[in-house]
Amino acid sequence: MPDNQTLQGKVAIVTGASRGIGRTIAEQLSELGAKVIINYASSPQKAEEVVRSIRSKGGEAAAVQADLSRVPEVEALFARTLEIFGQIDILINNAGVNRYLPILEVTEEDYDKQFNLNAKGTFFACQQAMKHMQEKGRIINFSTSVVGQMFPTYSVYAGTKGAVEQFTRQLAKEFAVKGITVNAVAPGPVNTELFLEGKTEAQIEGLKKSAALGRIGEPEDIANVIEFLVSEQSGWITGQTIRVNGGFI
Repeated sequence: MPDNQTLQGKVAIVTGASRGIGRTIAEQLSELGAKVIINYASSPQKAEEVVRSIRSKGGEAAAVQADLSRVPEVEALFARTLEIFGQIDILINNAGVNRYLPILEVTEEDYDKQFNLNAKGTFFACQQAMKHMQEKGRIINFSTSVVGQMFPTYSVYAGTKGAVEQFTRQLAKEFAVKGITVNAVAPGPVNTELFLEGKTEAQIEGLKKSAALGRIGEPEDIANVIEFLVSEQSGWITGQTIRVNGGFI
């Protein structure tokens, strides 16, 4: 383990942590000394792989299944975390789902699936944090840089994340009484298996050119900002959305 154990004694829940950005965040928080709950919905093998990776480096982690679109399962996730590690200091609301469709093709099921996980799941995870999180904790929600764009077929997904940004702003006031900060990150395109699925090389090149820094992001780019937002140095920042996108326009 590295010497920079700035999160020693802290417990973090990372939702949707079995792969991609969530996995990278979980592993980075562990390297900083946090005990980490690896939440997953339907990939137990991948979640356990993350746990093994963390433990192999001397960290502490456990996998907990919960579908965050269901409030009883959100409650169970927090209860199980308290059973395993005894406290909660950090919540990373990373779990999410998207489906890009023209408005005439959006079904009620499509709409509900995205809002139930992305918006409702984030809100009720925050509610559980209000009940159970230690004072001076940290909550990081996930939005998307698409909220600032006008992309056809993204209306429902961007709508869910617009809700998340407003939750972040309003809840920051409520959580301030416990010294807990609430912020959001809004990634641009990031090099993950889920993001790249179904995209052509030409599309990926186009996305690179749309960023001022000329590339798509890596999971570590997002995790590095999370590292700052959960640190003591970020204690004067709350209610903000940080667009981590390399100048994506």
